[in-house]
Amino acid sequence: MNLNQVTVPSLNIENSITFYTTLGLQLIVKALPHYARFVCPDGNSTFSIHLVEELPKGEGISIYFECTDLDETVTLLQEKGINFDDPASDRPWLWREARLRDPDNNRLILFFAGENRLNPPWRIN
Repeated sequence: MNLNQVTVPSLNIENSITFYTTLGLQLIVKALPHYARFVCPDGNSTFSIHLVEELPKGEGISIYFECTDLDETVTLLQEKGINFDDPASDRPWLWREARLRDPDNNRLILFFAGENRLNPPWRIN
């Protein structure tokens, strides 16, 4: 099994398209006003947004985008006007992460984990 796509809710697809293309995702489906799909710049994973009348309540989900050049990516995005809740920093789980939210308050984490993504020291054998 391979994770292919994640879909998140949005109140305004056009605002979300602007945000996610600024992040570097490539728009491949634009079915306004209800749906848009992107391909990630590395690999073959896709990411989509779909129109909802109301956003889910509570903490919601976290979406992780891996960046081999995390610090440079964060700096570039900040220069483009993207605001981060937490700047890039080393985490106790041996990943480097920066956290932000999209226009619909979905939580995004840009990260670099290297070998620790699939093989942390506490991995079950």
